[in-house]
Amino acid sequence: MSATERPSGQQQTGRPAANPCADSAFLRACRREPVPHTPVWFMRQAGRSLPEYRKVREGTAMLESCMRPDLVTEITLQPVRRHRVDAAIYFSDIVVPLKAIGIDLDIKPGVGPVVERPIRSRADLEQLRPLDPDDVKYVTEAVGSLVGELGATPLIGFAGAPFTLASYLVEGGPSRNHEHTKALMYGDPELWADLLDRLADITATFLTVQIEAGASAVQLFDSWVGALAPADYRRSVMPASTKVFEAVAGYGVPRIHFGVGTGELLGLLGEAGADVVGADWRVPLDEAARRVGPGKALQGNLDPAVLFAPREAVEAKAAEVLDAAQGLEGHIFNLGHGVLPTTDPDALTRLVEYVHTHTAR
Repeated sequence: MSATERPSGQQQTGRPAANPCADSAFLRACRREPVPHTPVWFMRQAGRSLPEYRKVREGTAMLESCMRPDLVTEITLQPVRRHRVDAAIYFSDIVVPLKAIGIDLDIKPGVGPVVERPIRSRADLEQLRPLDPDDVKYVTEAVGSLVGELGATPLIGFAGAPFTLASYLVEGGPSRNHEHTKALMYGDPELWADLLDRLADITATFLTVQIEAGASAVQLFDSWVGALAPADYRRSVMPASTKVFEAVAGYGVPRIHFGVGTGELLGLLGEAGADVVGADWRVPLDEAARRVGPGKALQGNLDPAVLFAPREAVEAKAAEVLDAAQGLEGHIFNLGHGVLPTTDPDALTRLVEYVHTHTAR
């Protein structure tokens, strides 16, 4: 696709201009419309499992690679070229908008995001200023480049959900038990609500930038929210996630909500405002659909570890997922979490082919 043929971005109404991806299997499934085959994409499909990714990232720190449009474009396209997935997902990291507003953090290899000055008091909250679109011009540039390259293949924008971002900010890094996070949530609910409200605004702006640049759908990752009981989620987290979804509702793009270990929260994840609810591998899709209720598409949910088994076993487990998805209003095949770093890329390519062939209408 030439530069002159690229989608024009936004109309004056604030809604995306005519989208060449509108009739894609992925977007049709998100809208719960008939599809020619079950669409497939994988969380973390662009990343460490690909030798071409490791080669292009060599010598470049993670956060730096997220801020270079040339690298973001190349890395996002790699799994589309290799696996023939039905959607690309924008290559970034959930802490990018926090870095963009000046939070002192880094992604340390083998550890993850580490925050120099955790938020534990109201004074600490002042670190969180609003995100301005100019703070992330590289996102606009990269998305624009990608939609031109992808043509009829949709691009999914993404962001971290307020709870998961708050967990990193309060803990100072990854946490197994989220003790500081929960202590703040239970002990100072007013400060907690203010923290999540600010993060909701930052997240909404980050997603809006991606949509206005041409993303066809967005996914909100709440990686750690499975650590909460449903009552705590409804009271202390859902208002902020709902604020994010409502902020982008006017654009008309599908909104996906995903968390890990959220079997008890699936109905609430949909209630927060998602059009598509992602399920991890712990709950069969037919049961997930029952918990979510009508009016939502489902995404998932093969266990990522299954890909280390022989091909026949992978296909048998994939068939179980597809069988459980029979009768769903809409289904997007994905893993129940991200692609594991040592996954054989050929196993992913074969899985895409299997799902496409097995579900061809």
